[in-house]
Amino acid sequence: MDKKVSIEEFYKETQNYVPESVRSGIGHFNVFKLDEFTGPKPKPMPFNRRDYFKISLVQGKSRVHYADKIVPVDKQVLVFSNPQIPYNWEQIDEQLTGYFCVFTETFFHQFGDLTQYPLFQPNGNPVFQLEDSKVEAVVSIFQRMLTEIDSEYVYKYDMLRNLVFELIHTGLKMQPASELQNSNSNASERISGLFMELLERQFPIESPMQRVRLKTASEFAHQLSVHVNHLNRALKETLQKNTSVLIAERLVQEAKILLRHTNWNVSEIANSLRFEETAHFSNFFKKYAGHSPVSFRKLEIV
Repeated sequence: MDKKVSIEEFYKETQNYVPESVRSGIGHFNVFKLDEFTGPKPKPMPFNRRDYFKISLVQGKSRVHYADKIVPVDKQVLVFSNPQIPYNWEQIDEQLTGYFCVFTETFFHQFGDLTQYPLFQPNGNPVFQLEDSKVEAVVSIFQRMLTEIDSEYVYKYDMLRNLVFELIHTGLKMQPASELQNSNSNASERISGLFMELLERQFPIESPMQRVRLKTASEFAHQLSVHVNHLNRALKETLQKNTSVLIAERLVQEAKILLRHTNWNVSEIANSLRFEETAHFSNFFKKYAGHSPVSFRKLEIV
């Protein structure tokens, strides 16, 4: 599993600079030709990344891996990547061509919520095979982006947002690409890796106001676009534990850290770990740690 890469790291790895709009966090957009990122000695490809959105037009033979799915690409594909689900792009042809744009959620602040669109939702299908007759129209949108971003027009970023929405609606009107069923052990390893990354991404808890977002097996399965039974089988195969046990063990681990290293009261810790009742948290903690939260806090560290 690749490590989490921010948009700032993407620029450091591929462009050797970081734009001021990325540093400031005010909202960022950029568009690139794909050709310079692929080939016999490609730069690190900007796929399978986090913390920003990406829309890619890729022409050439390749495969898109996401969650436990594999989508083969023979000609051209339009892919909508979101910060939640990691992607892996397997290059088959020696040279891929196309375009991609990257942007942060804050770039659309006050202009719409991107996550309302199925293309950017965890259980959505973000990969679309493009018919030959539709390629020219999509290429035209990216070329207009390239022209606009280099212009001096004072409202060019409004134009660029409109062009992003054109791509989104182009995808919404199309049928998603079908995926291959990957029956080998790599599928279980990949889904287990994605699960563990989503689980760990929620920690550490650094404020009583912070709460874990994903807590149940069904919530993780929904985020990964798989059935909860499928997720459970993959975790048992690779980690020898079911989903609920892995979640519980990580919650207990974080609870121990908070009890040892903060002065938060037990109800604050319970709330951060998404227990609606402090008594429920106390019973849960005692089941897995062998002590109540209060008695655990009083134990001397050996």
